[in-house]
Amino acid sequence: MGLIDKLKNISILDKYLLKQIIEVFVMGVCIFTSIIFASDTFITLIKQISEFGIPFNIALTMIILNLPAVFVMTIPMGILLSTVMTLNRLSLASEITVMRSCGIGLNRIAKPIFIFSIVMALLSFYVNETVVPATTKASKNLAIWALGQKNIPNGKQNFTFKELNDDLGIKRLFYVGFAENKVLYNITVLDLSKEDTLQVLQARTGATSTEGWNFDKGAIYTITDKGDLLNTTFFENSVAQFGVDLSKEMDKNLGQERNFLQLVKYLATTDIKDENLKRSLEIQLFEKIAMPITTIVFVLIGVPLAITPPRVRYNRGFLFSIMILFLYYVLRALAVSFAESGTIPGFWGAWIPNFILTALGVWLYYKKVFTIE
Repeated sequence: MGLIDKLKNISILDKYLLKQIIEVFVMGVCIFTSIIFASDTFITLIKQISEFGIPFNIALTMIILNLPAVFVMTIPMGILLSTVMTLNRLSLASEITVMRSCGIGLNRIAKPIFIFSIVMALLSFYVNETVVPATTKASKNLAIWALGQKNIPNGKQNFTFKELNDDLGIKRLFYVGFAENKVLYNITVLDLSKEDTLQVLQARTGATSTEGWNFDKGAIYTITDKGDLLNTTFFENSVAQFGVDLSKEMDKNLGQERNFLQLVKYLATTDIKDENLKRSLEIQLFEKIAMPITTIVFVLIGVPLAITPPRVRYNRGFLFSIMILFLYYVLRALAVSFAESGTIPGFWGAWIPNFILTALGVWLYYKKVFTIE
């Protein structure tokens, strides 16, 4: 019966530790998600509403669709906070000392935390591979649609609207017969974006889409600054980037819209002329593996830091968590900057923070756990 009782005690220990770890983990994920929402996402929401004229309900929907990508970032943060806060509190309450006096070593105490971190790393990878690509693409398409729709005053007749250049001069001028159900009829567009020529586009109908403005049954006239007609082009359907530069929006979050294998295929089969974009996608590719692994790395470095010396009588868990997160994101910012500039490969840009923290964590773990046993 002694062995059975011992196994029961171990099982109770695991449940006890996991219960506290999960409670703080959920709290940590909520806190860090709220911070990211308040500091970045909320500002983006206000900007989309005020500057781009996107309706509040659409902007809010876009933010909700981006939440899975935020959760992937906050899962490692929550694991780190729960590990350090929980073990630091147990250490201050002398519970760690009691466990060790019963023959339960620090290595055994950390076992359920490592198992939980592995499960969360797999969950993070799964969400990033399945949910994030779908929601990111849906959010981008909704943003592009909303940006394109903002210039269409539904129900009006015989009106004009314009697009300004950087000097606040007229870049394009739209003349519209009438608008109905977000479709423009009898359109004339004066394109003044080029200095030496004027382009006049006339079409029977026009509407916005994720590709830009779609014009049907029309013609394009190119006229010199002296009034001479250079050429005329007739079309059944034509797509133009008028009103809003949607081409830039289409290149955003290309990495997040694809899972690991899809991004590998995209990089291998697509001739990307923009080197900056190519390097950025390579970094995002390797980060799809590196980010979930960060969850385990944070536990490796968090466990030894959480064990408080007997002379310390205050909880340093939160302070240590902030310090580790600060170190991680400084290393990540430096590594990504070097990778984006081409100084180092994209693999190292994604993995250098994990390698450095892993080396530091192994040293601290050995010093704190094995040398004390």
